[in-house]
Amino acid sequence: MFSAYNRRMRSGFRSTFHLLLPASLLICLSSLGIASPQTSQKSVTTADPEKAATLAESGHCVEALPLLKKAIRLTSAHDLKKRLGLDGLHCAMTHNTPYDSLEFLAVLSRDFPHDPEVLYAATHAFSDLSMRSSQDLARDAPFSYEVHELNAEALEMQGKWDEAGVEYRRILEINPMLPGIHARLGRTLLSKPQPSPTEVEQAKKNFEEELEIDPRNAAAEYVLGQLAADSNDSSTAIRHFEHATRLDTTFSEAYLGLGMALNSAKRFTEAIPPLETYEKLAPDSPTGHYQLAFAYAGAGRRDDANREAGLQRQTAEALEAVKRKAAIAQEKQQGTDPQPAEPK
Repeated sequence: MFSAYNRRMRSGFRSTFHLLLPASLLICLSSLGIASPQTSQKSVTTADPEKAATLAESGHCVEALPLLKKAIRLTSAHDLKKRLGLDGLHCAMTHNTPYDSLEFLAVLSRDFPHDPEVLYAATHAFSDLSMRSSQDLARDAPFSYEVHELNAEALEMQGKWDEAGVEYRRILEINPMLPGIHARLGRTLLSKPQPSPTEVEQAKKNFEEELEIDPRNAAAEYVLGQLAADSNDSSTAIRHFEHATRLDTTFSEAYLGLGMALNSAKRFTEAIPPLETYEKLAPDSPTGHYQLAFAYAGAGRRDDANREAGLQRQTAEALEAVKRKAAIAQEKQQGTDPQPAEPK
């Protein structure tokens, strides 16, 4: 129900995903930070790419790292640049200089954005960097609200909504005026599989309190609009959705919510502009085309309504085809063949 809000809010704590990794992987990542003694056989002062790579791959990372940093900036050969980047990343992460990895990650992410080997190595590197930072935070500021916030975010990612709520309430005990926390507390209540009416009402109060602290929180306005729409309170929903679109002109779901609320109020002509904006921001959304067709029909624009109805069918079919391909790929990955449909 509130996926649009969750996508926006969760972007602030995706770096904590390492907390959910299997224990064996965490152990492996932890071991990446253990320095290994090196025995230098040769001192190289030039930035020759081949020499830098050979040094790294023969176990002389201490000597190789400064050369790799220079070489990766000088070489234009595609395969060699990838090799240098991966060698530099490995050396930085395994020889207790993890922040040196950022320079190599920047090059690899820019020049090899879809390479599976690069993405796999980057996943491990970012996980280890995130874990190190969280450990530093817990060690250096164990009683800070940031520690509670990190714990709450990790608990949310595990679906432990009540436990996350406890952590957010502890933060509010420390600093009741901290922006974002009232909204996150409300999110824990609404993210439950079946929130009770009391929990929904409490969440509404949390989002209202958030807006008192941070009046420019577009996500909070959006959720209040959605709650009002679910209660068939179109006028309140329209007000909150309008505020959300003013605060964030790229908030596509807020435009959709506004258009749908105006359609529900039979204010079809007013619904057209926000729905057209939503369609520009999300052209592949069947819902957007359907709602816009509905608004056009209500406003007497039959040709436009028919066009949007056709686009709704096309996008719905395309979306279904993507889902089928994903299901088939998943079945193949699991080693099972998809079963053909039974004849009717």
